Amino acid sequence: MVLFSGIDQSRCQKCANISALGGKIMVSYQKRGNVWQYEISYKDADGKYKKLRKSGFTRKSDAILAASKIQSEHPNLKTAKAGSESLVSYYERWIKTYKQNAVSPITYNKYQNTAKHARKLFGSLKLKELTKLTYQEKLNEFAKTHARRTVSCLHKQLRACILEAMDEHIIASDPTRKAVITGRSLPKMSKTLNYNDWAKLITHLDTDQIDEMTIYLAAVTGMRYGEIVGLTINDLDLQAGIINVNKTWDYKYKTGFMKTKTSTSNRKVSIDNTTIHRLSHYLSIHHFEQDQPILMDKNHHVLVSAEINNALTAKLRVLSIPRITFHGLRHTHASILLYRGVSVLSVSRRLGHSNITTTQSTYLHIIKELESQDKNKIISILNDTLK
Repeated sequence: MVLFSGIDQSRCQKCANISALGGKIMVSYQKRGNVWQYEISYKDADGKYKKLRKSGFTRKSDAILAASKIQSEHPNLKTAKAGSESLVSYYERWIKTYKQNAVSPITYNKYQNTAKHARKLFGSLKLKELTKLTYQEKLNEFAKTHARRTVSCLHKQLRACILEAMDEHIIASDPTRKAVITGRSLPKMSKTLNYNDWAKLITHLDTDQIDEMTIYLAAVTGMRYGEIVGLTINDLDLQAGIINVNKTWDYKYKTGFMKTKTSTSNRKVSIDNTTIHRLSHYLSIHHFEQDQPILMDKNHHVLVSAEINNALTAKLRVLSIPRITFHGLRHTHASILLYRGVSVLSVSRRLGHSNITTTQSTYLHIIKELESQDKNKIISILNDTLK
């Protein structure tokens, strides 16, 4: 039997056929005089026949060990053996090996989400078939229905995996290099509501309904969405007028309760008398277990981000108020407090920011505007005093 021309297997003391992606690898061992020689014949990723040969081994076992090492380390052989694995298969093995126990469950879910997108985009496309043009075409296809940030996240995770394949000499070049990131344009909207629109919204919300109570709490507390839908009866001290924020709910991947974003996110949020009354009435008509989220419906469903944003958009449309995102309610709450004279430090603590610098950088435009007003007040005080 002859696998490649020029190789006479009848002369081989031992031969081993190993299934390889892109062809077969044959290893032969032969004694020449007093020493042993191995010869590795293979077909590389480009379909060309190649040989690797070395002699001078005193024992046959030494030749076998050396050949085995070459098969695991030689770049061309790695290409021959692994180059035909699909991108998706390699990516799934890569995240399981390098990410599963190294990142948080939420982050790992993001890697798995990329795998789902990759399956739809790349199918069974092999690593060795992935060119720069093909990769860019698939990226452009994904960008037609996804925002630029989502496309960038997909590219970042796939590229990390592909660079690993390069390090292993599975592929020779980087098909993701200089990839152009685009995405579906999102409609422009205001980041915050002005005071009048904010007041109009909170007075017209039916807080007996789960979705509108969720919107209301965001508008009057500035809490994050995960913090709001993670509230249980045990977190509400209505007599003291306090909401205890000590956990969040994983509304995206539905894994249940989670830790807050940072340690400083654990906090007590003061609420007004109207909010106390609304929450009290809400709890009287809905019945929950002590450890059950109070914004979970009878089917044990908590609204995902898209659902609560759709509910907010519909309510704003009815009230003829400019559209904002649900997260924009948090920014609105903070902006109104700052404009009404609440200190940056107090706002920072109410929002659960990790430090005051985060608050200052987020609301820098408001702080600068207030500083300008303060300068005028200072001059006015001095002028009145020094007349």
